Amino acid sequence: MKYLRIIFISFLIVLLGHANLDAQSLKGMSLSGATGLYSIPSGRIGWERSSDFGLDLGYHTIISGGKAAHIPKLSASLFKWLELSGAFDIRPENERGNDFLTGIKIQFPITRTALALGGNIQSIGMGENEYYTAGQVYLAVSYAGTFFDMPAETTVVLGKTFRDPTDSSIDFGMGFDMLLLPGIFEGFVHWITDFSNFSYSDKPYGADSIWRGVLNTGLRIDLSRIPALNRFKFVIDVMMVDAFDKNRAFSMGLVFGIPIL
Repeated sequence: MKYLRIIFISFLIVLLGHANLDAQSLKGMSLSGATGLYSIPSGRIGWERSSDFGLDLGYHTIISGGKAAHIPKLSASLFKWLELSGAFDIRPENERGNDFLTGIKIQFPITRTALALGGNIQSIGMGENEYYTAGQVYLAVSYAGTFFDMPAETTVVLGKTFRDPTDSSIDFGMGFDMLLLPGIFEGFVHWITDFSNFSYSDKPYGADSIWRGVLNTGLRIDLSRIPALNRFKFVIDVMMVDAFDKNRAFSMGLVFGIPIL
């Protein structure tokens, strides 16, 4: 059943991205702080064409079992090809120590497909006896498509997480960003879904990928479509985290970005 689910999701995501039309990529922030979907980074950086120096500020909360984790984050886009990011995963009171996530992403100068090489370092359980560090390297590709005349962008991620020398597993993720009913919502609403065998960190809150992978889905609202805000990035996320499992969680977040140079 697990593998049928993985095959079905992968087929659906490939179908959504199967075309050669331009999608309107929103370039929001993932839970880790990198530009991307929810758990997975994309092949894009936050300000890849419009600014030599762009700054994004973000915040997400994950609510599970009546408790909430808080994830403030920051990313900087430099020279239209480099992104640096950081996120602080603040756990609910009386749980284990907090986590600090730092990342880097380099986007290659390819016109039709967004391709990026990235990595992160994760300081897990700071201030606790169980403290350790993990790291990840990945290659992310994002390409445009369409589905029932709605622009969509599909992302595929392949990588490796380093935490245990005996673990030979490979990181894999897929997701899509679809502009939902643009004739009705006028480009404000995106449907975001991603599925991966890794989460936003090695010890995520409310987004456990250890046993069956993690699927996140929800809406991303693009308020920069408002004329007075069109110079900036202003994104609101409303999503379900780990939607296929009984310990599914709810998450909300926002991102505000500004081009500085």
